[in-house]
Amino acid sequence: MGVYQETLQANENYAQEFKLGHLPMPPGRKLAVVACMDARLTVEQVLGLATGEAHIIRNAGGLLTEDAIRSLIISTQLLGTRTIYVIQHTDCGMLTFRDAELSDRLARETGHDASHIHFRAFSDVAKSVAIQIQRVREIPFLPRETDVHGFVYDVRTGKLREIAAAGAEQAATA
Repeated sequence: MGVYQETLQANENYAQEFKLGHLPMPPGRKLAVVACMDARLTVEQVLGLATGEAHIIRNAGGLLTEDAIRSLIISTQLLGTRTIYVIQHTDCGMLTFRDAELSDRLARETGHDASHIHFRAFSDVAKSVAIQIQRVREIPFLPRETDVHGFVYDVRTGKLREIAAAGAEQAATA
């Protein structure tokens, strides 16, 4: 049996025992998490969350893309979220390439120009998390009291390491 059949069968089994239809739309813990799509990062397990407790927004790198920002605005303004986490991780695939390299490769392999796509590769996970935290804090449409934190998840140990926002070190010493 292939992945297609396996996942549909798993859904049939899940639906037979499903008991979560009563959950409200707003996240119970008033938490939104922007995280990398990496399959080794199971956000709910890492944070001890149950279904319905948080909005989980995932993309390659756990970056504050336009769509992630759109989702955070909806989560905070319409659904009551008051805490936002950004979680990236060690051994991230975003560390393994540069945008121009991938664009060139895609052009060679597909014959289509990809230079207009911003893949947003980065070379330092902690620095990237700090930048993402700052980007969240600069979104003018979020409630001022929104609590924002950033973390690097270690894929070898399962531990989170908290990261300060970009510029926080300079502000603390000024």
